Amino acid sequence: MRRKKAPATSLKPSFKARHMTMIALGGSIGTGLFLASGGAIAAAGPGGALLAYSAVGLMVYFLMTSLGELATYLPDSGSFSTYATRFVSPAFGFAVGWNFWYNWAVTIAAELAAATVIIKFWFPDSPSFLWSLLFLGIMFGLNALSAKGYGESEYWFSIIKVVTVIIFLIVGVMMIFGILGGEAVGFSNFNMDGGSMHGGFFALVGVFMAAGFSFQGTELIGVAAGESENPRQNVPRAIRQVFWRILIFYIFAILVIGLLIPYTHPSLLQSGVGDIGVSPFTLVFEKAGLAFAASVMNAVILSSVLSAGNSGMYASTRVLYAMAKQGMAPKWLSRLNSRGVPIAALIVTSSVGILAFLASFFGDGVVYIWLLNASGMCGFINWLAIAVSHYRFRKAYEAQGRDLKDLPFRARWFPFGPIFAFLLCLVAIIGQGNFGGETDWYTIFATYFSIPLFLAIWFGYRLVKKSKIVPLQDCDLSTNIQ
Repeated sequence: MRRKKAPATSLKPSFKARHMTMIALGGSIGTGLFLASGGAIAAAGPGGALLAYSAVGLMVYFLMTSLGELATYLPDSGSFSTYATRFVSPAFGFAVGWNFWYNWAVTIAAELAAATVIIKFWFPDSPSFLWSLLFLGIMFGLNALSAKGYGESEYWFSIIKVVTVIIFLIVGVMMIFGILGGEAVGFSNFNMDGGSMHGGFFALVGVFMAAGFSFQGTELIGVAAGESENPRQNVPRAIRQVFWRILIFYIFAILVIGLLIPYTHPSLLQSGVGDIGVSPFTLVFEKAGLAFAASVMNAVILSSVLSAGNSGMYASTRVLYAMAKQGMAPKWLSRLNSRGVPIAALIVTSSVGILAFLASFFGDGVVYIWLLNASGMCGFINWLAIAVSHYRFRKAYEAQGRDLKDLPFRARWFPFGPIFAFLLCLVAIIGQGNFGGETDWYTIFATYFSIPLFLAIWFGYRLVKKSKIVPLQDCDLSTNIQ
């Protein structure tokens, strides 16, 4: 009789350097670039979009170097929750952990919905619900198999996206100089109607918001650090490439789109998951004479959606597991299977994801849209938590008389980096409502609902558990440090 394998006692180091690099890379390339970039250029002009994406890119760079310092010193799958608990307060860590879990659990539902719309490009009359179950089953299977199953799938998903963007940039540059697709366009689109900025200040703020959503996911490297084979080498290597990834894959791509497609192009105004024909990448490829562009980009965007859902399931499961280990979630959620996968946390996270998606079947899907809008705000709250945690960590490190030279990875430009990121995040959060045009109070309520909810969880835990801010001298800089 075959013996049943005993459950693992801890998460297993599974990610090699190539996995860590691609997890970090995959998190920064997705539908925000392939689809939302077109709407951003239409709203604020090529110059406005470039400025907004550059500002958010700089903020993300500082956030990722802050996270790199934390994750290299203390690799932990709890990531934001663990750092916030140790270096700010247990109440803050509790709120950050549940905020992060909710953010990605609802994102899984969003990606399931997006995937079913995209698949209709090939199978227009097929039932959406069956596709959702299929994609959910694939994501669940990859995550239940092992951490390496997630890492390997994300590695190949990311390669597809990277190759697509590189080909796009090569084709785009050739078109700009007239080598492909007709005459050279130069900077003519940047000079339309007397300038490259369009729509005024509020349009720029709106694009700033879209850019922020596009970059969300880069922070997943902090969660993956807890299962890296060699975090002291692999995490810094992945973090150091952040600047070049942002520059090449976002700034250059936005520049190429802005140079080749006029911001008045009617298809840019419609950029969204519902019609792949309006992806700015598709428009550029078609302009170059590549007739198969729509089908290829549809497949690439489908892989991006599945990648985002796959990553969201992995990250939210690991944070829920870490919180259970810390006593901030039910203890049974810390159960591992024989392969070192937190299977109980994975089942709960998957269940919430499909329930959120099912909400779209009731009425006109208002509940689902509200959840999605609220989830978007959660991403900015996570970024705020990274900036605050890093600032407090560095101050505690110095207050306890430790030598900065001993840090395995040190973020440059401290304290400017986390302070700049914190302030820019605040601007992004305040600007979420986009009060410049006609005010939609229902949307504004759904968008800002996450803030009072986060504060209620934070101060509720603080009140019940009598939790206080940890003094710098008492911050735990020793437990489980590698």
